[in-house]
Parts: sequence; C-alpha cells; structure tokens
Amino acid sequence: MADNTMLGNGVVGILSESSNKWERRVPLTPSHCARLLRSGRGKTGVARIIVQPSTKRIHHDALYEEVGCEISEDLSECGLILGVKQPKLEMIFPHRAYAFFSHTHKAQKENMPLLDKILDVRASLYDYELIVGDHGKRLLAFGKYAGRAGLIDFLHGLGMRYLSLGYSTPFLSLGASYMYSSLAAAKAAVISVGEEIAAHGLPPGICPLVFVFTGSGNVSLGAQEIFKLLPHTFVDPSRLPELFGKAKDPTQSARTSKRVFQVYGCVTTSQHMVQHKDPTKEFDKADYYAHPENYSPIFHEKIAPYASVIVNCMYWEKRFPPLLTAQQLQDLMRKGCPLLGISDITCDIGGSLEFVNQTTSIDSPFFRYDPFNDSYHHDMEGKGVICASVDILPTEFAKEASKHFGDILSEFIGSLASTTDITELPAHLRRACIAHGGAVTTLFEYIPRMRNSDSEKLPETLANCHSNKKYNILVSLSGHLFDQFLINEALDIIEAAGGSFHLVKCQVGQSANAMSYSELEVGADDNAVLHQIIDSLMSLANPSENDGFLSKETNKISLKVGKVVERGNMMELVDKEKPGVLILGAGRVCQPVAEVLTTAGSVSSRQLFKMCQESDFEGQSDIQVIVASLYLKDAEEIIEGLPNATAIQLDVMDHENLHKYISQVEVVISLLPPSCHFIVANACIELKKHLVTASYIDDSMSKLDERAKGAGITILGEMGLDPGIDHMMAMMMIDQAHVQGGKIRSFISYCGGLPSPEAANNPLAYKFSWNPAGAIQSGRNPATYRSHGETVSINGESLYDSAVSFRIPDLPAFALEILPNRNSLVYGDLYGIDHEASTIFRGTLRYEGFAEIMGTLARIGFFDTEAHPILTLTKRPTFGAFLLELLKIKSEDFDGTMTAEDIKERILALGLCKVQVTALKTAKTILYLGFHEQTEIPVSCRSAFDVACLRMEERLAYSSEEQDMVLLHHEVEVEFPDGRPVEKHRATLLEFGKTKNGKTTTAMAFTVGIPAAIGALLILEKKIKTRGVLRPIEPQVYVPALDILQAYGLKLLEKTE
Repeated sequence: MADNTMLGNGVVGILSESSNKWERRVPLTPSHCARLLRSGRGKTGVARIIVQPSTKRIHHDALYEEVGCEISEDLSECGLILGVKQPKLEMIFPHRAYAFFSHTHKAQKENMPLLDKILDVRASLYDYELIVGDHGKRLLAFGKYAGRAGLIDFLHGLGMRYLSLGYSTPFLSLGASYMYSSLAAAKAAVISVGEEIAAHGLPPGICPLVFVFTGSGNVSLGAQEIFKLLPHTFVDPSRLPELFGKAKDPTQSARTSKRVFQVYGCVTTSQHMVQHKDPTKEFDKADYYAHPENYSPIFHEKIAPYASVIVNCMYWEKRFPPLLTAQQLQDLMRKGCPLLGISDITCDIGGSLEFVNQTTSIDSPFFRYDPFNDSYHHDMEGKGVICASVDILPTEFAKEASKHFGDILSEFIGSLASTTDITELPAHLRRACIAHGGAVTTLFEYIPRMRNSDSEKLPETLANCHSNKKYNILVSLSGHLFDQFLINEALDIIEAAGGSFHLVKCQVGQSANAMSYSELEVGADDNAVLHQIIDSLMSLANPSENDGFLSKETNKISLKVGKVVERGNMMELVDKEKPGVLILGAGRVCQPVAEVLTTAGSVSSRQLFKMCQESDFEGQSDIQVIVASLYLKDAEEIIEGLPNATAIQLDVMDHENLHKYISQVEVVISLLPPSCHFIVANACIELKKHLVTASYIDDSMSKLDERAKGAGITILGEMGLDPGIDHMMAMMMIDQAHVQGGKIRSFISYCGGLPSPEAANNPLAYKFSWNPAGAIQSGRNPATYRSHGETVSINGESLYDSAVSFRIPDLPAFALEILPNRNSLVYGDLYGIDHEASTIFRGTLRYEGFAEIMGTLARIGFFDTEAHPILTLTKRPTFGAFLLELLKIKSEDFDGTMTAEDIKERILALGLCKVQVTALKTAKTILYLGFHEQTEIPVSCRSAFDVACLRMEERLAYSSEEQDMVLLHHEVEVEFPDGRPVEKHRATLLEFGKTKNGKTTTAMAFTVGIPAAIGALLILEKKIKTRGVLRPIEPQVYVPALDILQAYGLKLLEKTE
C-alpha cells in the first residue's frame, strides 16, 4: 500500500512508550480495543489495531492479542498512530496521523525537531492537550490521577519525616502509590490510616495538621479526594488564624497536651494569594489575569503561616507573583511556621514555588530544602521542608489512568482513523490538529511566525538586537490569544504595516477559560508606522460593539505598550565592539560593581590603574554592562547616571532569557543568593562564559570544576570581603613568608561589619542594615579552632561567653572583642598551613560589651525559636506583658512601671547573670529596644526570637545620615629554620561607608562589590589563566587584585615586628 493512501485507512497503531522508565500508561486499553474491533469498521471506523510490543506496559501484549490486536514493531501500515508521550523521530512516517501529548503548541524549542519532522513528511498531528469541549475544559487529561498519586506519595513521605522529627504517626504505614496494585487498594490503605487517626489521634506536637490546597481544578480535586479519606474538617482561609488560636490557647478545653483525631484542609485560589495594590479595589480575577502587575502577593502572610503541608495544584505563569519565595519561606520558618513539606504536584520547576528547583523521581520523590542555609539535601533528616516534585505522577496508577483516558479517547478514534479531510472532523478535533499536509493549520499559524522571529534565526549582525528596524517597542498582549485566533490577527496587523516582531515571552493558557500572555518586540523603520501599528493593536484590544464576535467579552485582549526605543539606543545592550559584563542581582552590592565596570575605560580609572605597582594592569576600554534584576525598577536605579549601562528585567529561572543575555557577554557576575549560582554556572559552562561570585564555593559549585575546565572558562568564587579580601591578604602574607624560607607558626584573622564609632550610639553598639535574624543565629553557631597545638571546640550555647577583649595595636581607639567564627580548621588546608601552624583562628569582631549583653539576652530567652504559648493566644499580649513572662514576674505583682534597676535585680535574682554591670547594661538594652512598652505584639510573632528580631530591626537600624564600617585584621607569626627571630606580621583594612551625590554606599557593599568587579576586569584582561573553579588564593588573582583595591582607595595597613 503506498504511503499517500495511509491516512484514514482505518488501521490504528499503538506506540511502545520510550520517554521514561516509569511510563506504563496506554492511550487505549485492551477493553477499548476490543470494543472498537468487535463493532466493525463500518460503525467505529477502525479495521485493525497494531500494538508495538512492550514488556513494561501496564497491560501485557497477550491481553491485546486476545481481543484481536496484532503485535508488531512495524507500524508502517497504520494510518493513525497513538501514544501518550512524544515518540522517537524515526517513528514519524509520511502521510499518517499522530495523536499524543506533543508539547509543541507553545513553539517550545526542545520539541521543534519533532514538529519539523511531522511537517517534512506531511503527517498530521493531533495534540490531546488541545481537545477542548464546549464547556471550555480539556477533555483528555490525567489531572485527577496526578492529584491522587501526588497526595498519597506525600502522606507516605510525611510519615518518614515525622519519624525523623521524633513523632510516630499512622502515616508511616502508608506506601507510595506505585506500590499498590490498584487505586482502590491505595485508597483502602489511606482509609486504614484514617481509622488509626480517628481511633488513636495524632501527637499534639504536630497539630493542628493543616493541608493547604492551591487551585480548584482536576489536580486539586484528585488530591482532595484522597485527603477526604482521612477524618477531616475543611476550613475557610479566613478562619485559619482562629483555628490556630483555638488549638494553641491553653484556656480552651482542647488543650495541646491532648491528641487530635482529625486533620484540617483549606482550599485556596488566586483571590487568597494576591490583593490589589489599590486598597480601594477588590480582587477581580479577569483583571488579575490581564494586569497581574497591579496585584501584590499575600499568600505568605495570610495562608502559609498556618500551613503544615502545601499541596500545590494551581496553574501559574511567570508574570504572576510567586506563591512563596525562598526569602519568604526563611522568614516563615524563623517565625515558627509549622510548615513541614510541599507536594508540588504541578511540578513547575522554578515556578510559583521559587525554591523548588528540581524534579524528583517516583523511586526517589523527595528532597529537603533548608531555607536558613539555602541548601538542598536528599534525605529526611535535618532542618527545613521536604518537597516532592514528580513530573509523571499519573503513571503510578497506570491501569486506572489509562482506562479513564481511553474511555474518552475511544470516542474520537473512529473519526481520526477514517478521516482524510480534517474539515470534516468535529470542531473539537479539528481545533486540536496542529499540522496537516505539510503545514501548520490556520489556528496554529503563529508557531512558524514565532519561530521565524526568534533571534537565533536572524542574521548574526542582527541577532542580538532582535530587530533590524530603526524604531522598536515592547508590546504585551494578554487574553484568549490562541484559542480565538487573536494572536494571528495581531501578527497580521504588524506585518501588513511593514513592521517586524520578535517573540520575547509566551505563556499559553491551559484551557479555553484560561487566558494567554505574549510579549512582542515590535519594530518599524518609520516612527509613524510604528504608532499606526500600535493604534491598530489598540483597536483589536478595544473592539467596538459593532465588530461582531469581537465584542464578546471572551474575545477581548488586553494590551500594554512600553516606550519607543531607537535602534541606536538598543545597540548599547549588544555592541560587540565592547567587552560585556552581565551583573545578576541589583541589591546593595551591585552599585559599586556597576560603577567600577562602567568607568573602567575612563581617563581617571586609567590613571588609577597606572598607579598599580605590582601588576601591568592597563584597564579595559569601555565595558558595556547589563544589570539584570527580577524587578526592572531596581536595575534602572542602579544604572542611573552610569555610562555604557543597560537595565533589564530577568528571572534567573527563565532558562531561555538567561541564556540569551549570558550569550551576549564575556563575563557574568552573580550577586544572587547562593542557591542560584549553580543554575547560572551551568548556563555559563554551556555558553563558555566566565563567572564571578562573592559567595562561598559549596560542594555543588566545586563539582563543576572539570566541566568548567572542559569549557575553557574560569568560575571565580569567594571574590568579596569575607570570603575574598581576607583570602587575598592571608595568601599574600603566607606566600611572602614561604618565599623567605619561613613557616607559619600562627595564623589569626578577625573581621567584622560594625557601625562607625559615631553610629554606635546604643547599648549594644551594633546596628543592622538587613534582617537581624542571620546575625543573631550566627551567635549561636558552634566554633572550632586550634590554639598552640590544641583543638578547641565551643558549642553554640556558649559562644557569647567565649568572647575576649581585643585591641588592634595600630588602632588603639577601637575597644573591640572577638567571637570565634565557626570552623577555623578548614582554612589550614585551604591556605596550605595545616601541618605547620600550631594556631589557626578566625573570629568575628564586635565592639566590647556586645557578647555579654547578647549572652544574657539569650539566657533570658529572647532568642528561643520555639513558639511561645503567650504568643499563640487569640488575644495578643503587649511587649511589656511578654517581658514579664520572660522574667517570670506575675502580672499581679507588677505595679505598672519598670526601671533598668528593676530589670537588673530580676536578672541577677534569676541567676541569668552574675555581674551587676553586665546585668545593668542588659536591662538598659531591653528598655532601649522597647520590650517594656504596652503596645501589642504583631500576630506574625510566634516566638521570642520573632519578637527580638522585630524590635532589633526597628530600633537598631541605620539612619540615613549614619555610616557603617568594615574592619579586617590578620596576624601571622613566621618562624625560620636558620635561627632568625620569629617575625610577627600584621595587615589591617579599615573602610567606612560613603555618601556621594546623594547615594549612600555602605562599607560592606563597597568591600564586597569592588573585589567582584576586579575579578571580572582581571578575566577580561586575561590576567587569570587558570580554568575551572577557583578562589582568589593564587598569586595571579590576589597580587593584581590587592594592587587595584588600593588604587580604588581601600588602604591596607601592613606592619612587621
């Protein structure tokens, strides 16, 4: 039979799935095949069914043979070939029809070779995802099975996680979904768990156990179906605080010491996740989908604080606010949030849950995220939340999922198997046909147009500026762009006027009810033509009542336009004549980095570089700098007034755009949180671009060493202050000693970020320019160091007590003290002195008296992170009442006033401090922080630690006129084998914050940012030859870097005795 007669021949093929070892689903079960074959071709349109053999399919080959199917690897006789996932390209035959989940209708790059093959052989492609009923919902989907399997898997993990936390629960007896022979068997196991909970209850320490479900679609309904098998009560989102108030209030009859015999559920939708920025406006779903920029996220404030488990089932796009960021999660956990885990059934990596950055597998479904260290672990032990993000959940119930799917698909098979003319198909099938006869169908004409607009398809000279037109503008379209043909109309308008377009972003709605979103860069050679295009698009967005079907609400689109940019201005972003640096992150450190790089080619900078004594550093000609931030406004503020700089909006999780911008530069500087560096580093390796960071090099980054070498790039980490300048100063002193034949007998390093003396105007002599939680917690970390050959270990509870007074000989006016800083011994190996130094110590500097006050506050209980009973009551206590609670003073014994002397005496009486002077200093600190005030403590505070952080953040902040200070000091003792006397070397860096042209740059930002910028300059100048992952401990880095640092005004004071 000739190929061109295959289409519509009534022969159906079923592919053997090859995309994933766990994929056991089938589009049609043996029962479906039996009905289709027994009814005959005249009735069903199906004459034969040929099934590719498979040993892992949920239904064995023999079952298909028994009902009349043929088993054969060869499907060349089939006119219609069915699968679940995309087949291998060699299985695409000419003039056939194919039906599977193709993932091509968004013009996804990774699947364009598949679409090209289908077009090339003139095959037809039907996508299950696009078969939509009259109700606007997808007819073929596995959503409920994803929800069912996802929640069962999570309950299974919940039992293991609770056990690691010291709780035995009925969940421990539950298996993963795939371990059960059927959905019914799995449900029976869940029911058994529920009966155990109803009979014996759950431990009070984990209650109330609240499951928050996001979204109300099939995925959420499937998850809720499993949840409802447990004894449960659903709670409205607005009543969550009340639920927690009752559960934790010791005055209620149901005391927390009693076991709880049910779990709680809460279903949330977009109205519970955001609120309009204008407080006078109510939430409006249509407005939110059209203009998400007008809404602020509230889920982390209103819902997440009360969730034990978040079951994420909602549809999300990058233009919407995230459900939960890593920083929000850290804040929640710090405040005692009961969140234990997240079941991300949507498996939207880098999506609504920022910290879910990886998929997991059915056989290893969990990872643990520690928000305090921003680290990922594949175990159930330790701090943080467990996360499940399996992307193939429905196949765990392959039998039931296949039956459900086939029940619906089998109704369409006859039409698909017997039709040669797609115009004769029912509307819902016709609209699901992406390609036919060698071309995309009318509805999907936007796919090749979008692909043709891609920068990769443009000539090289134009690729980076996207448009060869003189005038360009960014246009955002949202609405029913694809299901109502409106995207094609918009593109017609642009092309008819002689304009061009480049697709910047595209998000296609998952159903006919869901809106889609696209960003286009529209260009024209004439400004008037460009404005004509915009006017026409405005008409499309705002049709008149006489425009027929376009006047219907469902056919409207929303339009937003940016500013017209001339091509000359756009070229600043991509001028290949200049070296380029991409800075990721627009926080405080970014400003000095951008300033150094953008002025590197200036006359004054060149003069600075000529002053460098130890290197032949010339300085770059003009460097073009791209500052990228998640929020464009932040990036624009950074580059204001800087030459050769461009601000862009960029989400580092947006793989396509991240690669686009990295490809345009020679060096990337990542100032993002450490968890993002791995993503950026992988992109840099792939694109062969160098990377600089100021963060510690962790294990995940270290493992990239060989790949970076293979790509011929340098990943320079720890290029900041601490780590960074401390490394460079240390290695300068150590290498100089070794060159002279000496050995390091003692290495001591101190560093601290402090208020300048005039700003140290409070009892603690300390201030915060960021959230104080990290600084407080660092004072509770254990420490290890070596002193005169003995290893000394200090537990976290005793750290403040270990502080000792210290004076820098060359700065005697500074009354300081030193706290041991974590594990100093690792620096022995790093600096190559482990076998020669009898003393290795790294410490944190504070003003004298800080540690004794903080230690006393800790003993009082101010830094306890456990939820405090008085803070869980419905009625909020005052700060004063909470202070009485901590000092164990009964309210009836208190006359309403409290002096520093009163507090001092109480501290002494409780044995929390033995020194009267220290007790009085602590009392004055308590009053300074306002712990005695009779104002209510906010509901967000659930622990003493929360209260302390809140008060310190409010009362110990820098004013706009105050400056910070950075002090770094090294002391090295060198002994010589030839009898020369022992030498003592000192090196000190002292830097203060600066205000220039109304902009304040903190000393911390300056001393972290300048080294990072210098790292990029050294790479651009080809001064760093080493490839792979490295620290600034090699002479090729630290010699010129220290030289340039001093040229920029960072003075290193060196002395030898």
